[in-house]
Amino acid sequence: MIARLSGLLDDFGPDWAVIDVNGVGYLVHCSARTLDALGLRGDRVTVHTELQVSENDMRLIGFASGGEREWFRLLTGIQGVGSKMALAVLSALTVDELQRACAGGDAAMVARAQGVGPKLASRIVNELKDKAGGLPSVAGSAVSAAPRGSASQDAVSALQNLGFKPNVATEAVARALEELGEGAGLNDLVRVALKRAAG
Repeated sequence: MIARLSGLLDDFGPDWAVIDVNGVGYLVHCSARTLDALGLRGDRVTVHTELQVSENDMRLIGFASGGEREWFRLLTGIQGVGSKMALAVLSALTVDELQRACAGGDAAMVARAQGVGPKLASRIVNELKDKAGGLPSVAGSAVSAAPRGSASQDAVSALQNLGFKPNVATEAVARALEELGEGAGLNDLVRVALKRAAG
């Protein structure tokens, strides 16, 4: 499965981007927020991805953060919420707003997403209420606010690639950053974060 793409932003549209990875252009469907975060054509970008396969379609969905991808997986696990609907929710709300809405039972906030009616918004909030507390809030640490391609973001990706859940990886890297300071290099961050994640 393709978990992440790093390359050049070749082209983009209202809900998609083409990322050139060593001469191969990957069509990635994205939320409006992810597209905003990618930047301009020719920029070097990294997206976390989810490969969706159905009987007559295969599509790659891209996310600016591992946290956004985690919420996408939760949303698409709810009956009646497909990938387009989940991306609409993630376009309308930041991950932090979605987390607060679910934790606080605020269906009206979720219903701001295009195509999400009050009934579906209530179902989303009810089904994700218990899970909302366990997921990382993307702005909850210096790690998530760090620019793409930074040592802290790369360290989080490295831990996730080793099998740690996004919230565990983010917290571990945040603690490593506190210990080592903002200028810490990737190798040191990963080394210390691994100790924190395993501890």
